[in-house]
Order: sequence, then structure tokens, then C-alpha cells
Amino acid sequence: MNILDSAFEARVALQSIRRDLHAHPELAFFETRTSDVVVRELAALGIETHRGLAKTGVVGVLRAGRGTRAIGLRADMDALPLNEANSFAHRSVFEGRMHACGHDGHTTMLLGAARLLAASRDFDGTVYLIFQPAEESSGGAQVMVKDGLFERFPMEAIYGMHNWPGLPAGDFAVHAGQVMGGTDRFDIRIRGVGGHAAMPHLTIDPLHAGAALVQAVQSVVSRSLDPFDTAVVAVTCFHAGDVYNVLPSQAELSGTLRSFSEDVRQKALTRLRELCAGLSGAFGVEIDFSARGDSYPPTVNTAAEAAYCRQAAAAVVGQEHVRTGERPSMGAEDFAFYLQHKPGAYIWIGNDPPGCGHGGCAGLHNPAYDFNDDILPIGAAYWVELVRHVLGRAERSE
Repeated sequence: MNILDSAFEARVALQSIRRDLHAHPELAFFETRTSDVVVRELAALGIETHRGLAKTGVVGVLRAGRGTRAIGLRADMDALPLNEANSFAHRSVFEGRMHACGHDGHTTMLLGAARLLAASRDFDGTVYLIFQPAEESSGGAQVMVKDGLFERFPMEAIYGMHNWPGLPAGDFAVHAGQVMGGTDRFDIRIRGVGGHAAMPHLTIDPLHAGAALVQAVQSVVSRSLDPFDTAVVAVTCFHAGDVYNVLPSQAELSGTLRSFSEDVRQKALTRLRELCAGLSGAFGVEIDFSARGDSYPPTVNTAAEAAYCRQAAAAVVGQEHVRTGERPSMGAEDFAFYLQHKPGAYIWIGNDPPGCGHGGCAGLHNPAYDFNDDILPIGAAYWVELVRHVLGRAERSE
């Protein structure tokens, strides 16, 4: 029996775990119940477990053979602060929280791999099963690193996987370099002089300046960066005023900058500051620009590790279902913090069931999203094949 067949034998059990996690989502650094489920499942397999990194993180340690090499496999556990729009039986039991990004599925696929690896021990070395909290905007990976992940669990490389709506179930996408963009969050505060809407000449209107700034920001990419560079600057919040006949004294804007390189990032941030300074003088307002300082770096795979991922995915689904030409995403991923310290690769596994073309299924961060349980065995089998490809097979004594 091949590894995919073995994985499909566990599908019902894995679906039960996944739907339980979906029904009980937990936000960043509060994944206590989720961690309990992970520890319970690993302990039942006889796998050594460690808790406490990044508050709710769990690391399972699985050894086989005599090899001294080690790798890490990472799954994220946290949910999003979002009201779920689904009505199925396993919808979130909590208002304002849901698994809208599939981390329930990621956790379950790695637990499925743990089952298969513990049963066969068909590798030579150590596998660290990393269940990470707080991927969504809180940088749990960075906290794991600061808490000593790589010192306590020395590994030569680390690997991650994310479900990807827009790719058919049964397909993988593996990038040799850039996978996900880096992101910065910024805030802009505009201060003017408020007053009666009928007497605008007696005010200094921050709304007028803010509207001009929103338009001007679009020139950062179109006129300030090389056309062959990639970046997105988006103003996503604009708050000012609350009365029909009063011009406010203040406006607040927020948004994100996304890019694939530090050079482009710095050019764009500099240009944003320059635009704020210029429009401040032009409109007679005070404008304060601040980047939040909690940026995520770009996620960039290392070539050798990406090659292992391609081989492992092809062993599971066939080379024809492993895509290597997919465009990177400007979405950010805190797996990038691991790649600042270790080689590794982060890949996408298709999440779309048949009939999902042309926007027929909900995407990530959508209140109608749900993870596709059909790919649970495929993802688990991929992890097992990756371990075999990187660490090899343990020698068995007769």
C-alpha cells in the first residue's frame, strides 16, 4: 500500500479532528484548546511533546534510524476575528471568530503526517512537528524563534504549507524563490482646523488633504518604482468626521505596503513620507506618517529545499499536478521569519473541489470559506514523502 492510500484510510478520523478545530477557533496566542488537541493526538502516538514556545506553541519530536540530521515541519493554528457566514454543523460556536484561512486544516494535515510517520518510522533522523500560534498579523513565528525554537530543536531546514483556493484539489504549487510578499502597516494622521461646513474658508480641511493623499499614494508604484519591481500600496481605512454640517479637524488613514525586496520597500516608504510632507505644505495641514514596525519580510524559498518539495509532491500526485510557474502572492506570511534563520520552503496545496472555477468557492479570509477535507490525506501524504526525500529511509536490521 502506498503512502497516499494509507493516508486516505485515516480520512474520516482526520476530518473529525479538522471539523472539531473549525468549530472551536481560537485567536492569536490564545490557542489553548487547539494545543490541547494537538498534544492529545501526539501523545496517543507516543510522540515526545514540548509546550510553551510563543505561549501556546507545541513541538513534537519524532526520531527514527540512527541519523543525526533533522528538519522541521510547521503548521499554524490560529483563527481570524471574523463572523462566520456558514450554516453547516461544524460552523464556529463563537461569534467573532472563525477559521477563515484553513489553519484548522493545516494543523490536521500535520497531525495526519504524524500518524503515518509514527507508524512506519521510515526515515533516518529527527522530524520536529511545529504547531505554531499567531500567524495572522501577530508574528507568532518570530516569537517562536525568539523563544529558542532553533536552539532547543536544532534543524537544518524548515518547511511550511498553505491551502490555496484557486488551485484544484490534488495540485501543488512550488516556487523556487519568492512565494509571498513582505508587508508593512502604516498610519497617517492629518490635523487641520475644523468648522462650519457653510464657512469652509474659515477652516483647514483635513478631508480635502486626505482625499488628495489617497490619490497621490497611487503614484508610488506607478511613477516612483521601476516597472519591473513589484509592490502594492493600498489605503484601506479613512476615518474623519461624524456630523453633516461640520468639517472635522482631523482625519486618519491606514493601509499596507507590500513588496518582495528590502530595496523596493525602503523606496516606497521614503516616497510615502515625501508625499505626506509635500501635501502638508500644499494644503496647510499637519501630516504625521508612521510605519507600525511590525512588518513581515518576504517569504523566499531556498532552491535546494524547493526542489525537495517538488519531488515529494510529485511522488504523491504525479509531476503533472505540481505547478512551478504560479505567480507569487502579495499576501504576507510569517513563515518568512523562519527563513531568515534557516533554509526552507513554503508551498501551496490546492483547496478547490470540482466546480469551483470563476470564483465559485469562497477564498481565504472570506466569512463563507471552509477548508476542503478531501485534501487532508493528500497533505498528510506530502509531508511523509517530504521527510523521506530529505532524510532518506532508515536502514532496517534483520
